[in-house]
This record gives sequence, C-alpha cells and structure tokens, in this order.
Amino acid sequence: MAERILQINHLSKSFGKNTVLRDIDFHVNKGDVISIIGASGSGKSTLLRCINLLETADSGEILYHGKNVLERGTNAAAYRAHVGMVFQSFNLFNNMTVLENCMAGQIRVLKRSKDDARSHAMAYLERVGMAPYVNARPRQISGGQKQRVAIARAMAMDPEVLLFDEPTSALDPEMVGEVLNVMRDLASSGMTMLVVTHEMAFARDISSHVVYMSNGVICEEGPPSQVFGNPTKQETKDFLARFRE
Repeated sequence: MAERILQINHLSKSFGKNTVLRDIDFHVNKGDVISIIGASGSGKSTLLRCINLLETADSGEILYHGKNVLERGTNAAAYRAHVGMVFQSFNLFNNMTVLENCMAGQIRVLKRSKDDARSHAMAYLERVGMAPYVNARPRQISGGQKQRVAIARAMAMDPEVLLFDEPTSALDPEMVGEVLNVMRDLASSGMTMLVVTHEMAFARDISSHVVYMSNGVICEEGPPSQVFGNPTKQETKDFLARFRE
C-alpha cells in the first residue's frame, strides 16, 4: 500500500465574509503527481497556501504523516523543508546570487555546513540546467531561468512533497516549456508533486490524479483519463470545453 504523506480533512478558509475553501478532503501518497485545475478564483492557490501554512485554515486538519500541522507547536519552517513550495512569482532573494539563493534555506533551516549546502545546491542547479548561472543575480536572468532556480532551491531542501502554485503563469509563452520540462523530469523521477496549473496538457499527460475545483469545493476528481476523457459533472465538461480544440 502506498505511503500516505498528506491527508487533508474538512479544510475550510474564509477571508471576511468570502468563503474561499469549503470542506476540502483529499490525500497525497508518495509518488503522486496531483494536478489541481479550475477557473481563477476557485480556491486552488489558497488551498496550496494553507497546506504550506502560509495561510491559516479556519477549520479542518492537515495531517503530515498522521500529525496535524495545524495544531499549536508545529515548527512551520521545519515542516516547509519537507513540504516545499514553488511560487508563480519565483520569490528569489534579489540581493543573493543564484547559488546563494539555493544555499540559504539549507544553512538556516537544515543547519548544513556551507560546503554541504553548496554541493547540494550545485547538484540541483545542474539538474535544471542553471549551473552556468550560479554567480548571476535574479535580475540578470529570464523568468524561465528564475523559475528553474526556484525549483532547484526547493529541491535542495530534500522535500518529500513539492507544491507548485501556477509555476508558469508569470512566464512568457516561450519560457513555459523549459519549466514544464523540468517538472516532467521531476515527475518521472518519482517526486511527489501537487501542482496548481492552467496547463491542461501537462495535467492530462503527467498527473496520476486530477482535482477540479470550483467555487471553493472539489467538484470532481479522479485519474486524468476519467476527468479529461469522461467527466461526470456538467461543470467539469464546460470548464474543459474551453481548452479543447
């Protein structure tokens, strides 16, 4: 039986009177690649931010290996080292080089030595094709390159799960492919991934499971062949019709 890493139970979140997430339930097993799709404003990014503890859910549970991380006493930084996140806006430190960006978290959170952090960072920068740019600062590289550095930085923390919040939405169209190729490589290597995306071909071809959200609830979920090939809800059919030829 697959090892369960995350279990989301009855998760709800409101901003004032606006309920963004309603009674969300799903789980993430080791090796899963789960794509979360849906229209803008459906709660996808808020769900990811709650899972990463960047937003505080109003009710429900987020179990990491059976322990509820919403309870008091959770070390958020240590948890995020295991459940890493890649943002649409990269969130790189502009005053650091590419290499320093990939070393900082390892040194501060994982307490690695500089030498260990450097060798670990270099391994992942090479993997995403960014080793030639280790001395560049974020302003000197393209958006696609920034996102590849952000992925390398997250991977250098040796996470169990990587959360991707619309990682290609801030990129020029010609740069989307280079980031998706890195993500495909991670998925094929067995990395556990939870991806909020508008890239329907990626969700259809790479995912092991697809979650369609609408108005803060999970409207439909299942294997890509079912959600894309034979959706049961009219709402899912209408949403996907926009992306079909």
